Order: sequence, then structure tokens, then C-alpha cells
Amino acid sequence: MNVLVINCGSSSLKYQVINSESEEVLAKGICERIGIDGRLVYQPAGGEKEITEAAMPTHTEAVRMVLDALVNPNTGVLKSLDEIEAVGHRLVHGGEKFASSTIIDEEVIKAVEECSELAPLHNPANLIGVRACQEVLGKDIPMVGVFDTAFHQTMPEEAYMYGIPYKYYEDYKIRKYGFHGTSHSYVSKRACEMLGKNYEDMKVIVCHLGGGASICAVKNGKSIDTSMGLSPLEGLTMGTRSGDIDPSAVEYIAKKENLDFEGVMNILNKESGVYGLSGLSSDFRDLETAAEEGDKKSKMARDVFCYRVAKYIGSYITAMGGVDVICFTAGVGENDWGIRQDVCEYFEYMGIKMDKELNRKVRAIEVTLTTEDSTVPVLMVPTNEELAICRETVALVK
Repeated sequence: MNVLVINCGSSSLKYQVINSESEEVLAKGICERIGIDGRLVYQPAGGEKEITEAAMPTHTEAVRMVLDALVNPNTGVLKSLDEIEAVGHRLVHGGEKFASSTIIDEEVIKAVEECSELAPLHNPANLIGVRACQEVLGKDIPMVGVFDTAFHQTMPEEAYMYGIPYKYYEDYKIRKYGFHGTSHSYVSKRACEMLGKNYEDMKVIVCHLGGGASICAVKNGKSIDTSMGLSPLEGLTMGTRSGDIDPSAVEYIAKKENLDFEGVMNILNKESGVYGLSGLSSDFRDLETAAEEGDKKSKMARDVFCYRVAKYIGSYITAMGGVDVICFTAGVGENDWGIRQDVCEYFEYMGIKMDKELNRKVRAIEVTLTTEDSTVPVLMVPTNEELAICRETVALVK
């Protein structure tokens, strides 16, 4: 089965076509600047990357351009659109309504729309992608929604409830939801496969570290806690997001800077994190270079990040009553050896021993980063959310 995987943003559309039997990526790319001027990046497997500048007033035109590229007589990977047998969509927020992936119908679309207040930047854009695919491919082709929040619906009440009046949960469903669920699910399963262990018997901590970052505790195959909350703002200090902060700071900043609530939230989401701390960049590579050249704030920003990661790992070891494997994934987790090293140094007291030479030279591959006598293996497992979405889609469609 050939599955088209769609990850739709407000002005972008990432895509892959995956053969589910071989799990080979036949083609991939992205549509950028939708609604502005339009840019299609298309790369067939084993072929050269093609870039086309063309008007994309809406996501519908973007989808049409993607499909045209896939069946192009010269560089296309499909003979006709009939070879696309299903579409898998990344949907960010499913609230409490969706604890697993689901076939998309009008009722599902309505339910996702109702969750848009919880993810105003993501859910509307995701649904635009669904509607665009329905318009171009027709409503007869099966489409599956794979939710970022679904994997975390197994969290117990003590993990997801906030210490605020219960009526806010009853009336508005204010609680921790968590994100990056597709990545956490894929990486935790793959880590157990690499170790030859039964997923349902393992205690796994996944560190999804990128511009957006979250930690997840996976016990016996289920998420029991994760660092992001009602929104992706809670948890770790990230690229531009503050992460955990005393709520009183919001009021204090607003008064001192004469800002409304929206203005403060913009600071916490877009001007904080390691970018705000360093005053330089949200890119960890820039901070590493600057720190090596003696920039104290850049070093401090990286140190804060590592400390927060280590604190969450430590708390989840307690929550699960131990840990069998720790995993690093996503852009920073897969490529920044210094971050991995600094985080794991916090756990040398419990016998975790990094192979420092190996850790320094490997990037974005499946590998065990610890020595044989380490009490807990630390793995690097490149995430593959598109493949996870493809697998979920095939399982439901079949």
C-alpha cells in the first residue's frame, strides 16, 4: 500500500509517500510560503531535489502541486494517483476525545475543530490539509488522523491534573495533554526492538530534544507522564519557549513592561528559551560555537537546558520506580553530542557510563552510546514520525 503522509502547518505542507510493505520513502518534500508566493521542494528516492517557485494561494493548490509532481512523467514515482491508497494526517490536538488514531470523517473533523481552542496555531492548519486532500483526491480515499496527544491519554490523573479548581477541568478540560506523542511512541518501541526486549516489560525515558523539546516516561508500553502540558509551552526550556515558569512572573512582566496578556505570552513563546537567555540564537549549534569562543550567556543557556532535561529524567525515574533505557532523539538529541554528554553526566552517580569517544563522533544513527558496564543503556534513536503515521494509517485502513 502506498500512503501519502501529510503534516500541514499554517503556511507549509510537509509530505512523504511511503510504500507500507517495504517502508521505503518513494518521495518527500515540502510546500513553503503558502498564501504568500509559494515554493515546492520535491525529491524522489535516489533522485535530485527539485525546487519550483509557483503561486500557492491556498493549501489546495499546494496539494495539487505535490500530486502533479508525484505523477510527473519524468521524475514522478507514481504512474497515476490511483496508486495512493490512503492518506495519513498529523493532527496535533485531540483533547480527551481521541486516545488513538482514527479514520477521518465529518464527526472527527468537528471534534478536532472543537479542540482548536487548545491548539489555535496547529489544529486549524491541520484541518486545512485534510480538507485540501479531500477536495483534490476525493472523499472516497481513506484518510487517518494521527494525534500528537493520543499517546499520552494513558497518563493517570495524578500526572495530568493541575492544582487549580476542579471546575476548570470539568468546564474547560484544562489539564496536561502532552505533545510529540507520535515520536515518543515510535522511539520507545524502536529502542526496545534494538535491545531485544519486550516493550510491555520496559521502563523507557525518551528525550525528544529539538527547537521544541519534551521528555516522556513510558512504562510497560504506555505514557505515564510527559513534560509538555495544556500547550507546548510547559516543561523544558526550549529554543524560544520559556518552559516551566512561576505564573506570577507573567503578571510581574506585564506590569513592568506595560504589556497585555497576549504580549507576555508572545515573549514566553517566541522570545524566551535559550534564545532569550543567550540573546543570540535559538539554534544550539550557534550557542555551541559562541560558548567555545567564550560567550558566557551562550554557555549558560546550554547549561540551563541540560539541567532541566536532567531534572525531568530524574523525576521520571522516580515516577516509574527505575529506568531500563534512556533515549535521545530529534534535531538536538540526534546531533548535539555535547548536550547528550552534559545531560548524562548528571547520572554518573547511578552508574551510567557514556562512551565519550563514540558519543562525540556519531550523529543521527541508531546506536548505543554507553559502555557495556553501564547500569542503564543510553540510546540514540532517530525519530521517524512519518513512518509511524504510515503504520498507524495502514493498521486502521486494513
